[in-house]
Amino acid sequence: MNVRRRLIPTAALAGAVALAATALTACSGTAGAAGAKDGKLDVMASFYPMQFLAEQIGKDHVKVDTLTKPGVEPHDLEITPKQTAQLGEADVVLYLKTLQPAVDKAVAQSGVKNIVDAATLTKLEVHGTSGHDDHAAEEGHTEGDGHDHSHGEAGEDPHVWLDPVKYAEIAKGVGAALEKSDPDHAADYKKNTDELVAKLGTLDTEFKDGLKNTASKTFITTHSAFGYLAERYGLDQEGISGVDPESEPSPARMKELQTLSKQDNVSTVFFETLASDKTAKTLAADTGLKTDVLDPLEGITDKSQGADYFEVMRANLKNLQKALGTK
Repeated sequence: MNVRRRLIPTAALAGAVALAATALTACSGTAGAAGAKDGKLDVMASFYPMQFLAEQIGKDHVKVDTLTKPGVEPHDLEITPKQTAQLGEADVVLYLKTLQPAVDKAVAQSGVKNIVDAATLTKLEVHGTSGHDDHAAEEGHTEGDGHDHSHGEAGEDPHVWLDPVKYAEIAKGVGAALEKSDPDHAADYKKNTDELVAKLGTLDTEFKDGLKNTASKTFITTHSAFGYLAERYGLDQEGISGVDPESEPSPARMKELQTLSKQDNVSTVFFETLASDKTAKTLAADTGLKTDVLDPLEGITDKSQGADYFEVMRANLKNLQKALGTK
């Protein structure tokens, strides 16, 4: 059931980074001038994973705001006219197209010139609800707006930040974009990007080593957000009822998961912090399984198992190790 990972050619990655830089068009003749009154580059991020990149790479040179406030489920975000106006005033907008249809629409209406679409900085893939992913379904990224809870028209999975390797690819593109937008501090952006990419490389190694020898390779989750993570580390994601973490599973799917849990030595049903655990508890009660948190990191709240991306990802690793049974 494990999915063979497709490697991204070096030339393609270099092209993506170059695309991020050239995609930024200066609002005026002074491309390097930061627009904020305090001299900092004004960055508007669509939701937490984009905000984290901007903060880690920009540090003292940027002022970062986010459209998705802590505790708000990003997929269901509605944009106010005031937020659309704020988008238009930003020096740089950083978002992930197809994840949040309302953001896609607001960005298109805002007239903002400096836009970084993280979906162009790595290869999006198609991941199914069960452990089998369909790479052949779509080879390229589709520019259409998303119409459902989690995927674009072509069915690509946008949850790329949960794979540290792909998140590092996006970080490189964001770093290049900030260098282009604020050349006076390009050296600092480059240094910060390199440091972040190194940290993500360490995290990748931790996941690789930590999940290498487990009693089971299958995990069940209410939110089918972990396709990239599962593919990267040789695991099989089984979603309860598709991309909506709060929808009720069909009787047929419940029966299928009950059988699968016995066959694949599944011990735990995972739920997330920003959605109800009702569905997970329903399945767990019917199968005698435990429940635990696997956080898709779409936002940080006081309920999160960590204060930032790295802390929550390491909590996810520990929860996976416990559920899968490390040898």
